Amino acid sequence: MSIPIKLRIGNGEIKALISHPSENGLRKDARSGQIIPAHFINSVIVAINGKTVLDGQWSGGVSKDPFIAFKVKNMKVGDRVNLSVRDNKGDTGSVEAAVT
Repeated sequence: MSIPIKLRIGNGEIKALISHPSENGLRKDARSGQIIPAHFINSVIVAINGKTVLDGQWSGGVSKDPFIAFKVKNMKVGDRVNLSVRDNKGDTGSVEAAVT
């Protein structure tokens, strides 16, 4: 399954909304009482023109549909930004966009 990502770039800032259910594996289902299996993003990598600028290792403590935003120095028009994510079940998502 692919993980959907919305990416917004501009003014030296990268913003991303990652659509993901993010279960920590500790919560019980209200109806069945069974523990809901862990399902969380464990890797987020952002690269500009192929050079990694963020390599995040996440765990079950990250919320559903996480939003990240950060500033990058010397980012200029035409640079290619790639954001890739992977979760603990092996699902991945990736998006690439040019700075405008």
